[in-house]
Amino acid sequence: MHRHELARRTIVFQAVLLAAVSSLFALAMYLTVQHVLRSSANDPQFQMASDAAAQLEQGADPATLVGLHQIDMSRSLVPFLIVYDANGAPLATSARLNGSIPKPPSGVFRYASEHQQNVLTWQPQPGVRIAAVVRAVSGPHAGFVLAGRSLRLVEERIRATVRMVALAWLVMMAVVVTATVLFASMIGKEPASED
Repeated sequence: MHRHELARRTIVFQAVLLAAVSSLFALAMYLTVQHVLRSSANDPQFQMASDAAAQLEQGADPATLVGLHQIDMSRSLVPFLIVYDANGAPLATSARLNGSIPKPPSGVFRYASEHQQNVLTWQPQPGVRIAAVVRAVSGPHAGFVLAGRSLRLVEERIRATVRMVALAWLVMMAVVVTATVLFASMIGKEPASED
């Protein structure tokens, strides 16, 4: 009987260990995919903000830089530019929200001034989340340029990833539980030794 009890405890320990490893694997899988999806959402904005800052520093007019096309930030997936002066007041934009030009918190500009660039998720209103890159601009149009785009598609992909990882985790847990029960029942059927 002692040998059977030891075998059962070993199986339970191995099941707990497998469950923990499977859970850590699922978490690592989610975090990796989430990081790649979210960080790649900034790719066009890095280039847009850098190019716009360089042009502004060479004297380009903010209004011609952003173009005539205006998008609604709450609906469009198109990347956009907003140029702000050194005090954070908007000078020109290719995007509007509820008919006006939104302004990020002043700390966003402060950080960009100190580090030349600020990469952030900006939520100008509930339900509107923007992947934004803010660059500090010197020269004749000193201030800041913000390049952004909606995170709606990226966040839909992240939610789909959560569902897939959760399903994979449930399957792994079902396999661990089934194997544990199966092996535990096999031990109970072995003839007991006469120790």
